[in-house]
Order: sequence, then structure tokens, then C-alpha cells
Amino acid sequence: MTQILYDGSYEGWLTAIFEIYEYKLKDVVFAKEETSNTLLFSNTHSVTTDEVKANRVLNGLQERLSHHGFNNLYFAFLSELDQIEEILFRFTAYVFASKINVEGDLSRSEVLNVKKAAHLTGKESHRMKAFVRFKLTKDGLYYAIIEPDCDVLPLIEQHFKNRYADQRWLIYDSKRKYGIYYDLENVSTVEMQFESNPSSSFLAEINDENEEFFENLWRNYFKSVNIESRKNTKLHIKHMPKRYWKNLTEKIPNLNKR
Repeated sequence: MTQILYDGSYEGWLTAIFEIYEYKLKDVVFAKEETSNTLLFSNTHSVTTDEVKANRVLNGLQERLSHHGFNNLYFAFLSELDQIEEILFRFTAYVFASKINVEGDLSRSEVLNVKKAAHLTGKESHRMKAFVRFKLTKDGLYYAIIEPDCDVLPLIEQHFKNRYADQRWLIYDSKRKYGIYYDLENVSTVEMQFESNPSSSFLAEINDENEEFFENLWRNYFKSVNIESRKNTKLHIKHMPKRYWKNLTEKIPNLNKR
């Protein structure tokens, strides 16, 4: 068995695919460099991300897949499901070994699992576009904290850049410890330590003095449009799962309410 160590990026994984064929590696498992523990009785192959190698794999896949199927690979990778790298490798190997498009062959587990993973990421990305709640800081920066199951920041970046083009904003993924920052011109990736549940004193230090007022307006609006007689908790949770609630203004109690 060969353990493939890569940097955790999509380009790094693509480079690894190229080198698996280049060096004829067998029985491979993938591991991210920062979290890896050497497997017992395994060889280790370290991968240095190489844009040329990654693009050669991408070009080969693009020739053999539809536009939707090609995009599904990236979406599936961002799902971060257990063993998704191995699943994607088996799918890629099947694609390269076949003379026809294999996307519709759902009898193969790797094809079906890639489709499921891509769907999961797509659904999570769509939800994040609706569930991001910005707060305003004293220096005019709008920030939001999210904790999605999938790594969706790369997928929602353009949406928020287009929608909030006239203000600086930061969306931070507290699960993965990185965020995307828009400076009125470009979006860049930032890494920082930011609490997923900051204390009230911390918020008081960084938030604009009117932030609490606007948060309460939003809570009141949310309450006013909620028709009690038509309340359907099961349906509500289906569309707004509880795992998102801790970062939704309308679901956070007003601790200063008297």
C-alpha cells in the first residue's frame, strides 16, 4: 500500500493523480500532509503541487466528461466526505480506462458516490447563499461566520462579490479556519483564528454601535412574518437545519432584552 501525501488542495490532488500514473503506484490511499500519520506497512509518496501536471489531468478529464460531469469532480472534492479522494481516484481511473462517457453508469459505486457528493456540496453552497448573516464592525467591515459541512467558500465567493460589490466584507469558515475577504476590488483568502461563538464583550468591542439595533429589527421582522397558526417545525428544520442556527441572527436570543 502506498500513502499519498498532498497539501489538501484540489490542484495537489490532481498532481497526485498524475504521479500515480507516472510512477505506477498501486493500492493508494490519500492523506493531507498536516494530519497524516504514516500507515503501518505502507510506502509514502509525497506530492508537491505542480500546475502543469494538474492541468494535464484536468484537460484529460475535460475531454472525456460533460461540462456538468467535469464540474461535479470539483464539487465532490469540496464535500470533504470520508475517503472522497479515493472515491474520486477510482472514478478518474474509470473515466480514463473507458472509451465512452461513464457519467451515466450508476451501477458503479464510484460514479454514484461522486454524484451524491457533488449534490451534497451544491445543496450546502445554495444554503450558504441564504444563511450568511453579516454584522457590521466599527471600522465599516461586514463580517459573517459560517460552519458548513462542505468547503463551500470557493463556490459562494462570486455570488457575494456581485451582490455586495459596494462594501467590504469577510466571510469566515470557523470549521476550516479560513475566510474570504473582499476589499471593494478583489476577493482574497485569509487565514486567521476567529471564535465561532464570540463572547458578548468581544462583540461589543468590534461591532458598530448600531449593530444591536439592526439585529433586533431583523429579529422582529422575522417574528412578524412568522404566522403561528401555520407553523410547521418539521418543514422549517428541513429547510433551515439546526446546525446553522448558532450563526443566524434571528435564532440567537437577544441577551440584552428586558
